[in-house]
Amino acid sequence: MSWISGRQMPRWLGLAGHGIANPLMLAVVPWALSLLGTRHGWIGSRPSVWNFSGLVLVATGFSIVIWCLREHSIAAPAGWKLEVTPHYPTPAYLLVNGPYRYSRNPVYLAEGVIWLGWIVFYGSLVVLGVFSVVAVIAGPFILPREERGIEARFGEAYREYKRSVPRWLGKRR
Repeated sequence: MSWISGRQMPRWLGLAGHGIANPLMLAVVPWALSLLGTRHGWIGSRPSVWNFSGLVLVATGFSIVIWCLREHSIAAPAGWKLEVTPHYPTPAYLLVNGPYRYSRNPVYLAEGVIWLGWIVFYGSLVVLGVFSVVAVIAGPFILPREERGIEARFGEAYREYKRSVPRWLGKRR
């Protein structure tokens, strides 16, 4: 990851990358996984009315991801710059506005909501299984490592933010 350190990525390139990576990981992958097993609730090749309720979660999650990208764009008008710490590459700015007022990890939260929406829409145990494995890895391993990197970079400012905003969801304390 040292090739990332200190490099400035133009904002347009970051947004374009998210415009490609997010639909792939958050829409194409769940769809492809759903083809590997039975689609519960579907009648023939069509989802039932109940399955369509999952699309509300998908739309909500994508809206939050877009909101987060907007906040990142505002915080870094010249583009994104990451610095490698012993723990994880960290951004050069600390976001505390927008959805970051309610969750320290709104992107992960939004991605989870999107995957839950696809689980309901496709009625797929395969999608549920993959989501569960990713959640078990991200929660206890990836998030604490990212937080250690952010704390190493921003110190007391991050510790204060961490005290006032829950990891997943809630109001500021």
